[in-house]
Amino acid sequence: MGPPPLTLRRSRRSLPAHAPRARLSPVDVVRTYLEMRDPAALRAAPVPGAALRFERADPCPTALYRALYREVGEAYHWRDRLAWSDEELARHLARPFVEVWVLWVGEERAGYAELVRHDDGSVEIAYFGLRAPFHGRGLGGHLLTRTVERAWALGATRVWLHTCTLDGPAALPNYVARGFTPYQTETYTVDVGGEEGG
Repeated sequence: MGPPPLTLRRSRRSLPAHAPRARLSPVDVVRTYLEMRDPAALRAAPVPGAALRFERADPCPTALYRALYREVGEAYHWRDRLAWSDEELARHLARPFVEVWVLWVGEERAGYAELVRHDDGSVEIAYFGLRAPFHGRGLGGHLLTRTVERAWALGATRVWLHTCTLDGPAALPNYVARGFTPYQTETYTVDVGGEEGG
């Protein structure tokens, strides 16, 4: 078990300078950190009845990464990586402690996960999610199961991630159902957009 849950208050976050500024409004967001400290804690999801492949993008082209990041994260206000240049993104993806894994359904990209190994031996699921056309089909549990299995295969001392109240409603229940335990929360304010998605 991790440390007892904490509640922190963070200051307001601003969006990158290039992000659309029309119709922005402040929203309080709760971020929850979760961890798994033992491979035996993983509760595998059933495998959906589809032609699935879980494959590492190695090397991961910047164009593929940008497409996945936008397609998965746009509805949830993912913006941190949008300001990165191709050179910055390519350097990040070439690091030996970063892995990008893609879930394929037939010949279509359904979703992806980005794993980052840290100096303390932990493995972070830094980004994770499905493209909108693949929501509600039981694929999120399968993708998370495969991602956690890969994290433990890297020799992780623990596997961790965070989610927030801007994420889809299935995100936190999926993490808990797979065996993750919440250990910290923090609240911050972020500007999000209206029709243009911020």
